Parts: sequence; C-alpha cells; structure tokens
Amino acid sequence: MTARVFIDGAAGTTGLEIGERLSGRDDIELLSLSESRRKDAKARAKLLNDADFVILCLPDDAAREAVTLIENDHTRVIDASTAHRTGDGWTYGFPELEPGQMAAIAEAKRVSNPGCYPTGFLALVRPLIRAGLIPVDWPLTVNAVSGYSGGGKSMIAEFEGPNPPPAARPYALGLAHKHVPEMQKHARVEHPPIFMPSVVNTYRGMIVEVPLPLHMFVRRPTPVALETTLREAYKDSSIVRVADADVDTVAIEDDAGTDRLTLRVFGNAETGQARLVATLDNLGKGAAGAAVQNLNIMAGFDPVAGLTL
Repeated sequence: MTARVFIDGAAGTTGLEIGERLSGRDDIELLSLSESRRKDAKARAKLLNDADFVILCLPDDAAREAVTLIENDHTRVIDASTAHRTGDGWTYGFPELEPGQMAAIAEAKRVSNPGCYPTGFLALVRPLIRAGLIPVDWPLTVNAVSGYSGGGKSMIAEFEGPNPPPAARPYALGLAHKHVPEMQKHARVEHPPIFMPSVVNTYRGMIVEVPLPLHMFVRRPTPVALETTLREAYKDSSIVRVADADVDTVAIEDDAGTDRLTLRVFGNAETGQARLVATLDNLGKGAAGAAVQNLNIMAGFDPVAGLTL
C-alpha cells in the first residue's frame, strides 16, 4: 500500500522536518504544491481532498479552516497545531499515553498531535496518576526549557540574528499558556498545572521537569515506586524509555536530533522528594516525529518507520 500524504504548511519548521522523515519512503507518495501555487486556494483544497492523509502544520485558525475544506469521507487528518488538542471528535495522538490509545489512533479520522511540552509532562505524570501515586487534586508544577526552534521561523531568526536575546528567557508569565488546558485534560487532574517554560539559546532539545513532595501524598510513594510504575507503563515502547537516574546532570541536547523520549526519576527517600525529568527533541517526539509516528499507525505501517531512535 502507498499512502498519499499532503503536508499543509510544508514550508514551516515542523513541515520541513516531517517532509525529511517521509522523503524516500516507497510506502509514501508526497503530494505538494509548487512555490508559485502555495497560496492558490483551489489548488490547496484539491490536494486536501486528493490525499489519503493530510498533516496540518499551520497556525490554529488556518488549521481549523483547512479541516472545513475537506469535503469527502476518506481523507484522514493529523493536526500539528494547538487547535484540536482538547476538542470533541479528535483523538489525542499520543500512542503511549493510555492503554488502547494506539488502537484508537489507528482507527481515527481526526488526530491531534500533542504539544512538545505536554508530551514530556504527560509521559511523566499520567501513569503515576493512573496508578494513584499522584493525587488527582494535587497542584502540579511544570518547569521546562526548550530550544528556540520551537518558536518557528520568526524566533529562529531572532536568536540567529545580529542581536540575539539572552541565553535563557522565561515566558508565559501570565500563567495562561495555550498548552495548559491540554496538560490538564489529558493528565486527568482537577487543577491546571502551574507551567513555567523558558526558551534557551540552543536550536533544538527540551527538558521538562515535575517536582513532587512525596512526603505530602497520602500514599507516600517512594522514588523507586515511581520509577517502577513508569518502567511498567512503557515497557513495550521503542520510543519512550525510562533511564536510570545514576547521572550527575541532564542536558537539553540528550535527545536532540532523535524522535525518542527519555524519562528519569530522581529522588531522595529520606526527604520524601522527587524530580521527574523528561528529555526530548521539541521538533522530534515533540512535533514532527510524533506526526510521522501517528501517520504510520493510521496507515498500518511500522510505527517507527522513518524515525530516528
């Protein structure tokens, strides 16, 4: 089987990365528009309807508009924007998140690609919440740093221009980042987490961290119990791995240039504290790699085809 795929927004950062992962595959036929026709509404609408699979790499409003242009019942959509991550009728495209999630994605007509920050956060906390080790009403906090490629072409130009910003720049200081509803919904917690992201002066890579005061939880789980639960949750995954915490430091570049996701549990049993840490590539498992993984699952291909692990 050859799947016809149209990347709507192929010239953007995520679109280019998806194209690189799909190029050269004999099971994929990439449909594309020439540069001169990229803004031709009729030509674009035709490809949206000709494709077996459409991957939307667009701003939110443009992604919503693109879905309305699909007038058939066979074109299946993967949306890499924020537009549909908490919406009804869309399957959340994180295959490892829940038992049965991969099967749901395989059958879905509309799949929303997870955000990069939520990918790290949810991978760390969702299995622990499901197991009852983190209370659903706990006020979670999320500390995270990302490479500047996550901001797209404008931020890349800013950081690589003649007057780059500081080495680290916290943002979303109004505590209303668009990823927060996604984090809360798919973690299945009662309160929105306090999200503290920063962009740093490196092109790609990401660290997501969740601190936990285990001594304040009713069950008082140990760091070992947390790690054991995560290992069990991802034991069959070739993309999400739980690594030992016998390291002195974690680097933002640890998983840069790959499509994998690494989780670690650092803890102090005496103080009853833990730090959950995820590393990933914001353009890999945080964006393009996830989209290609979802495409593979929906098309019935090897889930890791075209990925770098």
